[in-house]
Amino acid sequence: MSKQIIGMVHLQPLPGTPYYEEGSLERIRRTAVESALALFEGGADGCLVQTVERVYRVDDESDAARTAAMTLIVHEIVRATGPRFQVGVQLMRNAIRASLAVATVTGAAFVRAGALVGMTLTEHGMVTADPMGVMEYRRRIGAGHVRILADIDSSHFTWYGGGKPTAEVARAARKVGADAVVLGHADEDRTRRLIASVRANVPDVPIILAGHTHHGNAARLLALADGAFVGTCLERDGWGGSIDVGLVRDYVAIVRGIK
Repeated sequence: MSKQIIGMVHLQPLPGTPYYEEGSLERIRRTAVESALALFEGGADGCLVQTVERVYRVDDESDAARTAAMTLIVHEIVRATGPRFQVGVQLMRNAIRASLAVATVTGAAFVRAGALVGMTLTEHGMVTADPMGVMEYRRRIGAGHVRILADIDSSHFTWYGGGKPTAEVARAARKVGADAVVLGHADEDRTRRLIASVRANVPDVPIILAGHTHHGNAARLLALADGAFVGTCLERDGWGGSIDVGLVRDYVAIVRGIK
């Protein structure tokens, strides 16, 4: 299986959130579809549609208007790109059930879970996982085909209390139903050590990098991992800019060249 290149589609605040700009939903939808098409045309394998709303709830809940807006946007992206392009959903911080619902209704392929097991302390408060609730809901709505990619050591998740090796967190996430784990930090050596540890202890779990790759290090890091979420290095003028098809093609060429 080829390395999975998953571009990031960052959304501005949606309806039902404190910083939503009234009347901006159509612009947000249009920009998201354009970004996804740039990734598709550049040869990426998929995209993750992720909310960026400045402040978040820490429980597994999402406002109804927000969930409806996300459904509209993801549906448009799935329809525009087709079945071979893997679209993912992440309603931040950890609205996993709402993300599963959106993915199931729209035909998206996966969700990213900020905390599937354990707890993590964030600037918005403590995020506590509820794997039983998530897996029961996944079964109830017939979302078993929607893959769950679970953060285990990244900017989104650090095991609260410390002392638990990342490989053990990976094993716990895999045990409750994660289809892949997500890890990675800006420090490349640290990321390499995390990958090696998980590979040695949970060899059957796919590893997706949680960002921090770019055209200069993609070949080194993706030689070790199974895929990566890729954002800033594909955007004109850095984070938040529009996605440049040429930058996507260059990144894809680097990764496809890994032996």
